Amino acid sequence: MTDPAHRADGTAASFEVVRAGALTTVQDEGRAGLAHLGVGRTGALDAAAAALANRLAGNPVSAAVLETTATGCAVRPDHAVRVVVGGAPCRVTVDGRPVAWGAAVYVPAGAVLDAGPAVHGLRSYLAFAGGVAPDPVLGSRSADLLSGVGPPPLRDGDVLPLGPRRPAGAPVADAVPWPGAPAVLVLPVHLGPRHTWFTVAALRTFTTEPYRVSAQSNRIGLRTEGPPLERARAGELPSEGMVLGAVQVPPDGRPVVFLNDHPTTGGYPVVGVVPEHALAAAAQAGPGTVVRFVRAAG
Repeated sequence: MTDPAHRADGTAASFEVVRAGALTTVQDEGRAGLAHLGVGRTGALDAAAAALANRLAGNPVSAAVLETTATGCAVRPDHAVRVVVGGAPCRVTVDGRPVAWGAAVYVPAGAVLDAGPAVHGLRSYLAFAGGVAPDPVLGSRSADLLSGVGPPPLRDGDVLPLGPRRPAGAPVADAVPWPGAPAVLVLPVHLGPRHTWFTVAALRTFTTEPYRVSAQSNRIGLRTEGPPLERARAGELPSEGMVLGAVQVPPDGRPVVFLNDHPTTGGYPVVGVVPEHALAAAAQAGPGTVVRFVRAAG
C-alpha cells in the first residue's frame, strides 16, 4: 500500500504558499491530444528538469510539480515531506538554513522551504513526495495561462494538497547530473510550412543572424529581438492549426517560438518549426540570451 500522505488527524497533507514569486504554476506532463478541441498542451516547459526532480523525490515522472519563474517561491508543508528543487539553480533554504539544490531534502512539518531567485536559467521545479495534487482538469493538473484551464497561478496564502507517497522501501533515485542553462540558445528548425511567404534574404537572415530572447517572452511563446524578416508576399493567412515549436512571424517581422501554452490556431505565417526535444533549453533562456536558428538536418 502507498503512504496516503495524511496528517495525524486523518486529513490530507498539504502545503501553504508563503511566497508565490513572479509566476509559479502547477505543471505535469500536460494535455496532449486535445488541440482539435481548442485546448492546448501545457505542461512543464523544461520537461526533462521536471522529470529529474520527480525521480529524486521518488515520484513517477507524471506527478505534478511547481514551476517557478525567475524569482522562485516559498512554501510551508503541514507534515514532514521530501522535496527536490531542480531546474534552474537557486539558493534553497529550510527555515533560513541552506540545504541542497538538485537533491532530495526533508522538510519538517511547519518549516518554510524557500527556493530563491534563479542564479542561471529561468525556471526551477519543486517536486514533493506524492506530487502536487489539485483536482485534474481534462486529465491534467497543469495550469494553462492562455485559456485559464487548470489551477490558477499561485498566490500568497494558497493551500494545495499533496498526493499519496510511494510505499516505504520503494526505490528513489540518487543525485543525477543537471544540464546547465544555455549561454547561447541554438534552436534547430525545419523550414515551413509558410517559408515561401518570406524573401530568400529573409530566410538567410533567419538562419544566420543572431537574435536575443525578449523580456516579453512567457509560457505562450519565446519572443525574439533582432533583424525583422521581410515578407515576399502581402496579406494574411486564414487561421490554421499551430503546433508546439512553431516559429510564427507577426507583423513586426521578429520570430516567436511557440511554447507549451501556445494557441491552437493562428493567422501569422509560420516560417519553420523547432523540434520538441530542443525546446527544454528555451525554457531556461532568460531575457537577453543570444538565440541562433539553424537549419535542422534531414
